[in-house]
Amino acid sequence: MATEPVRPLSGSVGDNVAVTYPSPITLSEGPLYRLRVHTRSLYNNDASYLESYSTVTTKGWCYFKVDTTAPKAPKITFGTPYSECTDDACTAAGGPGTKAQFTFSPATGDTTNTHYQYKLSTDKAWSAAIAGETVKPWITPRLSGLQQLQVRAKDVNGWGGKAIVEFKVAEGQTAVGRWHFDDAAAGSGVTTAADTATEGARHPATLYTTGAGWSSLARRGDGDRSLWLNDTSDTTRQAGYAATTESVVNTQSSFTVGAWAYLTDSSAYRTVLSQTGSDSSSFSLYYSSGAQRWVFLWSWYENGVRKYQGADADAAGVPLKAWTHVAGSYDAENRTIRLYVNGRLQGSPVSLPATSDATVVDGALQVGRVAYSAGTYQNYWRGRVDEVAVWQRLLTDDEVATEARLLDTDGNAEVELMAAWDPAGASGTSVADSVSGYGRTLTLTGGATLDGEAIVLHGTDDAATAAGPVIDESGSFTATAAVELGSAMAAKADGYVAQVVGQRGTDGASWGLWFEKTGTEFDPETETELPVGKWYFGRLNADGSWTAVVSDEAAIVSANSVTQLTGVFDAYTDTISLYIGINQNGSDLAYTAVAGSADFAVGKGFVNSAWAHYLAGRITDVRIWAGAMSGQQQISDTVGATGA
Repeated sequence: MATEPVRPLSGSVGDNVAVTYPSPITLSEGPLYRLRVHTRSLYNNDASYLESYSTVTTKGWCYFKVDTTAPKAPKITFGTPYSECTDDACTAAGGPGTKAQFTFSPATGDTTNTHYQYKLSTDKAWSAAIAGETVKPWITPRLSGLQQLQVRAKDVNGWGGKAIVEFKVAEGQTAVGRWHFDDAAAGSGVTTAADTATEGARHPATLYTTGAGWSSLARRGDGDRSLWLNDTSDTTRQAGYAATTESVVNTQSSFTVGAWAYLTDSSAYRTVLSQTGSDSSSFSLYYSSGAQRWVFLWSWYENGVRKYQGADADAAGVPLKAWTHVAGSYDAENRTIRLYVNGRLQGSPVSLPATSDATVVDGALQVGRVAYSAGTYQNYWRGRVDEVAVWQRLLTDDEVATEARLLDTDGNAEVELMAAWDPAGASGTSVADSVSGYGRTLTLTGGATLDGEAIVLHGTDDAATAAGPVIDESGSFTATAAVELGSAMAAKADGYVAQVVGQRGTDGASWGLWFEKTGTEFDPETETELPVGKWYFGRLNADGSWTAVVSDEAAIVSANSVTQLTGVFDAYTDTISLYIGINQNGSDLAYTAVAGSADFAVGKGFVNSAWAHYLAGRITDVRIWAGAMSGQQQISDTVGATGA
């Protein structure tokens, strides 16, 4: 449609002033319109002017359409192997890591879609925008089970409605080897660890030399056992290991390996798992004393010269006498390796050259040692190894994270008691841990005393400490303490913060259970003002701010009133939770873990590179577990309900 040129009837505007003018025609949705513009610059009291070129001769016509509605929910077309669930059928197909090509196209009547985004139920955020009126992205589910796919379309004005469909992802191939190492007790004489996997052939592992045995310190908690290796000063018992008689995994194809590792000596390289073929190609999952971090290494030979490439942990420092889940994977399709620590991918996948491919697959799986040249073993592990598993496929990041959760049949995380200090009956200047088996001792400092029932603290310079860290703070953990606040706490100034228990970091707090005195509240029963405060779990920052969950209600500072505080860090969700008694207070809070360093403390906190935040009160119970408890029932069953 052509129109006569539109001109102002009179007048002019100044420089850089936007001009609006009504359309000479009624615009409607659908048609393509075009517009051109030119200007006149007036001078000589508007008697003369200079005229610009029309935009047609410079930038061309400006084409536009009228669009008053956002895009409707787009159409989704499934690509093999997946299909949409209906009311009558929901067929499982594919598997974690198995991709499919989907098609996103405009809803009927939409003609202006420019981009699309999608999100699976396992995703926290939308995908990057994909340009096109119709697009065909490849989507890779990361977990098995029912998946929800959301898709939305965008036009020039913004995002529109969402289309939501469901499809079912089949279980991925299960582990081809799994060893719980719970086969026997120490000193039983049993030397075989059963392979309890159900995929393929079984590969029992044999324990070799007096440096290998069984331990009651194990990652699944009470009643469990693990593989004990070389954790002794006896030099004749420092070459222990466990091994299968043949290959468990085909290293020419994609695979994943994982284990729980408990290291007691970091003075040398220590290997958790390895497998080496007769061509001397190998993988090894180990602690590097040189880099002071976990490494997943791929090694091979070229023309008689050993070559290797490693995927390293992001941060240096591996806590001794703490359980850490480590895993490594090889992606044969893309020729890359990955390392995971406590369920988290470390860095990016590391590329390998084509010359690194294994030429034979004939090496046995080794637990606790490695051979970089076939038949010559070294780097023996010292400590314990538990829950070894091997998959003949590339696990997704989410699958590795799920493996690191170590869930029981009820869906709760297995927990291992790493420290338990009960001062009842204790005397002197220390409290021994006679329960967990890990043997850490709390040593009283300053004016701290024992009264036969509790650790008594006066809030000045007294505390109790143990060599730490007690757990690997980058992994899930649960900590609890029973505390009775004293009269000296009531006398503290409003805003005073005291740590009940916690782990220091390099220059501040790693985590802690805390109390802050906030003021007073009127008690109608006694008709007096009572001192009150708040409980916290998390970190007190150097500037005085909190990264912590806070209790729901004010806590009265009162002698003879015991409160059971429990803090949980869940590495799978990167959140912390606070329980008072068995009741959760506040909501789960997003939390970034900070590595622990040096002392674990009762009654004082390390903030801004200095010890302070002394507690006045009595502590009757301190316990710490590896693993994240979840929900009221597990807290009640495992911690108890003191102070509920």
